[in-house]
Amino acid sequence: MIDATSKKIVTDSLWDNNIVFSQMIGLCPLLAVTGTATNGLGMGLATTVVMLICSALISYGRLFIPQEIRIPIFVVLIAMIVTAVDLIMNAWMHDLHKVLGLFIPLIVTNCAILGRAEAYASRNPVFHATLDGLMMGVGFTVALVLLGAAREILADGHLFSSASLLLGPGFSWLETTVIHGDYRGSLLMALPPGGFLVMGFLLAGKKAVDKKLLALKQARLPQVNEQLPVEV
Repeated sequence: MIDATSKKIVTDSLWDNNIVFSQMIGLCPLLAVTGTATNGLGMGLATTVVMLICSALISYGRLFIPQEIRIPIFVVLIAMIVTAVDLIMNAWMHDLHKVLGLFIPLIVTNCAILGRAEAYASRNPVFHATLDGLMMGVGFTVALVLLGAAREILADGHLFSSASLLLGPGFSWLETTVIHGDYRGSLLMALPPGGFLVMGFLLAGKKAVDKKLLALKQARLPQVNEQLPVEV
């Protein structure tokens, strides 16, 4: 059974404290590689693997790592994991590795990974730290895929194009034509300014949803208070 802490980790990672939409960190790879949903998915999965392994190892060794040199140790550990992921992707997903290029090694500099290692993994049990790393990575991946999907649809009317070439034949079912007919697309969405525009609209949408959810929560509070028994 999932405890309250695990539920909070999931909701914080995916929505309330999402790396991109709430913390607004790790935006460099977000805006640089999300020309398509396929690129966003590949980058997101690579980052998720790094965050998962890093959080688990740091939490496991938190009692043995000297406090005075913990940050350099965290950075070296993250660099080792990223190097391993980079080599694996180069060997098994070479086409995707060529597309993502330098941004895979730059995962080392992603503030979200070091931030979660310092703020959470180094202070909590292995299970919760591992779950936090996994869900934070999933939340980051969702943001990348959403941004890439929106830009790809607006740019040429397709979704997850070249997924079978970049991720393997097993992902061919993802390739979809969303807008049929004579759609010429928007060149702006394929260029860097399009990433900033779509990101702004996604942030505005999340703010609007948060505002609506808060209003619904406040509207329910009087009803809950009326149902509570009054002690005499």
